[in-house]
Amino acid sequence: MAIQNVTNNYSNLTVTPKSESAATPKKTTLGQDQFLKLMTTQMTHQDPSQPMQNGEFLTQIAQFGTVSGIQDLQKSFGEFAGSINSSQALQATSLVGRYVSAPGTKGVLAAGGDITGDINLSGSSPNVKVKVTNAATGQIVQNIELGAHEAGKVPFVWDGLNSNDVMTNPGVYKIEATAYIDGKNTVLETDIKSRVDSVTMGNGANGLKINLTGLDSVAFNQIKQIL
Repeated sequence: MAIQNVTNNYSNLTVTPKSESAATPKKTTLGQDQFLKLMTTQMTHQDPSQPMQNGEFLTQIAQFGTVSGIQDLQKSFGEFAGSINSSQALQATSLVGRYVSAPGTKGVLAAGGDITGDINLSGSSPNVKVKVTNAATGQIVQNIELGAHEAGKVPFVWDGLNSNDVMTNPGVYKIEATAYIDGKNTVLETDIKSRVDSVTMGNGANGLKINLTGLDSVAFNQIKQIL
């Protein structure tokens, strides 16, 4: 049927508003009951010479059901995401004060301590190296030769001594791992072990952030190992 016919039939009707002490808030969305009432009215006032076909009726019902289903699904996913975020928050807060392994190129050398981590070796190499640089000055303080290794994780430890076997000052140091793979000198990714200082609750795409002592924060899902 044509929507115009329904409009014409209702144009002569008058509605007497109900007196209430407080105005009832207007609905901004069309619910299932309102939709079915509208469909019934449409069928009642349709043009007898051009009645609504069953296919049209079923199509409109299906369209409304699809929209309603999507809205319900979005609501369910929103509640599910909220529960996941709460669970992650509880897990993240338990990390404060502990050490974790996460991707990075910097580590904090504490007084009398060391910097440890893992090198992600993408292929077998006859010579794996680690270069330690003072992050503030850019000065190279140590080169560590790790020798030949097969592809996989290669652990490393820097004890804080410089090339002259003198203990360096505590602070932030840059770690750069390289290896000869297939005849080419290749820069490798490293996972540095650091202490968790605090946790920041993010919003939306930002998510949970793990704040590492003396370093930048990392996403909660970047944590590879809890020590």
